[in-house]
Amino acid sequence: MKQIFLLGIVFLVVVFSCKKEETTLVSAYSDDATLINLAGNCSTGDQTSYAFSYQINGLSSAQSLMFFVGNSFFNQSWVQAPSTTTARDGLGPLFNARSCSACHFRDGRGAPEANSGLLFRLGSNFDNSPDAIYGGQLQDFSHNSIVAEGSMGINYQEEVGYYPDGTAYSLRRPIYTIPGQNYGAIQGSTAISPRVGQQMIGLGLLELISESDILANADPNDADGDGISGIANYVTDVVSGTLTVGRFGWKANVGSIAHQVAGAFNGDIGITSVYFPNENHTVNQPACAGLPNGGSPEIEDSDLQAVILYAKTLAVPVRRKTTKPEVKYGAQFFKSTGCVSCHKMDFTTGFGGDVAPLKNQKITPFTDLLLHDMGPGLADNVPDHLASGSEWRTQPLWGLGLISTVNGHTYLLHDGRARSIEEAILWHGGEAEKSVQKFKKLPADFRRYLIQYLESL
Repeated sequence: MKQIFLLGIVFLVVVFSCKKEETTLVSAYSDDATLINLAGNCSTGDQTSYAFSYQINGLSSAQSLMFFVGNSFFNQSWVQAPSTTTARDGLGPLFNARSCSACHFRDGRGAPEANSGLLFRLGSNFDNSPDAIYGGQLQDFSHNSIVAEGSMGINYQEEVGYYPDGTAYSLRRPIYTIPGQNYGAIQGSTAISPRVGQQMIGLGLLELISESDILANADPNDADGDGISGIANYVTDVVSGTLTVGRFGWKANVGSIAHQVAGAFNGDIGITSVYFPNENHTVNQPACAGLPNGGSPEIEDSDLQAVILYAKTLAVPVRRKTTKPEVKYGAQFFKSTGCVSCHKMDFTTGFGGDVAPLKNQKITPFTDLLLHDMGPGLADNVPDHLASGSEWRTQPLWGLGLISTVNGHTYLLHDGRARSIEEAILWHGGEAEKSVQKFKKLPADFRRYLIQYLESL
């Protein structure tokens, strides 16, 4: 029945998401081009509010059809079982969103608000063990026959600072709470780790960066004395069952796109799959047990694989405004302040997987996919595999300047506390402290040029 439903909706999927790009792209290292390619042949020249929603060029006809199917399941809302809509029933019983796109609107970045891409991970500040009652993630929505776990409470405190030239700035420090706690009090050692959904672009390319290339940038003991000591996170992939280098998620706690997609279906929407066959409630929530489900599993594997392919094959927008003198100056300051120590620019993808256009592509993602200590200001105090409570994966910067166009906001960092690129820079600490101090000491115009460079990505 699910496949019959699927055939009926394939032709209703938004066509722009499969549009082929004809833009002439050039090397990411050319200073003379108006548009600069950051993702090899897997780039798009679109600069509209749909810039994150194009498939890469070169997919086979079968893969293009899978992309359509994956797009549909990414955007369609799931419903509570039992339902006549059998292809997408099984929501919950506890959940954060009804669809993938609720957290990644137009395949973009979420906002620090309930039902807009924010969630609270829960973990012991000793070993990240899940809370005995609420598990590893707070679900703030539920079936109509039970109550949600609680609400996400956020308050901000403004903190004023000054550049050496006297210019004032203000940062907002978030304070997180869980009002309600409808199934009992969380454990005293349980800490809150807020996360905002990231833009979906270029994931398949990041997956094909070889582990050896990632590890080549690791320097756990800071042997070169530059203050940067990135380390790789190692995680067990639920699909392969093997220990692998983590490369996805805010703490690089996931090693493959398949794991990431299936985990999000289970943790965020309450949908079981072949990889996550159990509902996402604990034994200490008996009201959730025995409720109707959408089958075993609730998303058929063929449909899950379509969403996985969809997530792998979203194109990366090209850089823009690259001939402006201010942007060229900003590129120099990006390097001179040391930002490139973590936001690495140069990788070539390998030859793994079965999506030919992703292979052997020279890419510029502005990440090393490693963990770095970002200091106490950004710490969530929740370790995650090898990541400490103050370590975070370097965020890819491609597409950064189009977030406001696609999603209508500029809330940045792992929890969306930064309201601008400038605030995001100023929040960096720990291994990035030297770079932040160099940024602060730049004349105001030079700071603006660096930000304009980042806006061109």
